[in-house]
Amino acid sequence: MYIPPAFREDDLPTLHALMRDYSFAILVTQQDGVPIATHLPLLLDSEHGAYGTLLGHLARANPQWHSFDGEQEALVIFQGPHAYITPSWYKPVPNVPTWNYTAIHAYGKPRLIEDKRLREILHVSVQTYEGSFEQPWVLDLPDDFFQAKLKGIVGFEIEITRLEGKYKLSQNRLLSEQERVAHELSKSPDSSSVGVGALMRQRLTRR
Repeated sequence: MYIPPAFREDDLPTLHALMRDYSFAILVTQQDGVPIATHLPLLLDSEHGAYGTLLGHLARANPQWHSFDGEQEALVIFQGPHAYITPSWYKPVPNVPTWNYTAIHAYGKPRLIEDKRLREILHVSVQTYEGSFEQPWVLDLPDDFFQAKLKGIVGFEIEITRLEGKYKLSQNRLLSEQERVAHELSKSPDSSSVGVGALMRQRLTRR
């Protein structure tokens, strides 16, 4: 990923936080020289590996898993909040529109999981995504029904070997302009724009 120095983010806790908050990712591999991608939620285990390990599952009917041999490198893309930035928020000199955004590229070699760990991944996934509900649904299904569902999926893990973070949040602008952009974004009816504004304010308060 092209990352100018001003936009590079290397702080591991910061990157992990965004990967958890925006866990619906894109998994990209190659088959016979042709790129293939799947959109799916991924869990992050930050305790295993230098950069953490990603855990997930996909449909057995999805041919992408056939390349999960632990040898071929995969790319996982996490996309955080993003927003259009109008030049009218800058000082009245020639400017052009741009886009502020956060993105993370994680690299590693997928390996299949087809034992009891797959059940653990499913249970943790349900607990993670049901946690915000007032009455969380619990993965407690009849065994024959559950076994039938298990046959239709494949679990996998990716130990992250390389992690790239890009936080393009107007760091190349004057401090007063960054504050103006953050303020204007905070008033937007678009939740993604508000998210960008919140990230900008967090970074500005740490200066």
